[in-house]
Amino acid sequence: MSSKVEEWTVLSMLEWATDFFKEKSIPDPRHSIEWLLAETLKIKRLDLYLKYDRPLSKKELDMLRPMVKRRANHEPLQYIIGFDDFMNARISVNEHVLIPRIETEQLVEIILDEHSTDTDKSVLDLGTGSGCIPIALKMERPNWQVSGIDISREALTVARENAMQNEVEVSFSEGDILSPETIPFDQPLDVIVSNPPYVKPDEKALLESQVKEYEPHQALFCDDLDEMYRNIITIAQQHLSDTGMLYLEIHEKYANEIMGIFDQNQWKAALRKDYDKKPRFIVAQRK
Repeated sequence: MSSKVEEWTVLSMLEWATDFFKEKSIPDPRHSIEWLLAETLKIKRLDLYLKYDRPLSKKELDMLRPMVKRRANHEPLQYIIGFDDFMNARISVNEHVLIPRIETEQLVEIILDEHSTDTDKSVLDLGTGSGCIPIALKMERPNWQVSGIDISREALTVARENAMQNEVEVSFSEGDILSPETIPFDQPLDVIVSNPPYVKPDEKALLESQVKEYEPHQALFCDDLDEMYRNIITIAQQHLSDTGMLYLEIHEKYANEIMGIFDQNQWKAALRKDYDKKPRFIVAQRK
């Protein structure tokens, strides 16, 4: 931060940091400093605009400076402040888990909408990461039995902490999508949901720096989509009830390819579009 400013106020910091982030090619520069400043002052982002003339104390500036530096290096905002909001949940995040996306919120909304009258469901989230999907489901449907599995023990630690801080009972255990025999469930499930890794390694150069340099590659990239989705289908065949449903978030670029895998395995599947009208979800059931 420039030492030429005699006194930093909310407004002067917003203006200076916005320009600074623009110079560093940071996505959504104004939004970035709003987040960081609101977190420093422990107020809502909208309240910043009621406090334009409020001076920043030395303690507040000392807290803000390292966060601005981290953001200027393209570190995701959510990792800097340590959390993200997902539907009605506050989800802690770190370098071991993906940052929840708006598309994944829509996946949860699809499940809730299609099972709005079901008071008792058993649900498994494959590759749960931060646990945002099962936690959001449990908060909306307290009577559902909700679980999540992940290959990463570090991610499972984050997921369990998130369940505790959101005061919901969700079971998390270790398991690997690519090894169906590791899925630890004996009773038939009503719903399986997954937002698995679906970016091919050769697409890495197309991703924003804040994604490819900071978010866990194990949760982002998949070497063989065909193998992964065939394993998901195998897990669904083994663990879903006869009327059970499978819900997936997918890469829009490979929607037709993935639908073909379901056709080959004699599954009835339908594509659903996200808010940007891209084919983003698959809802499937055994024929």
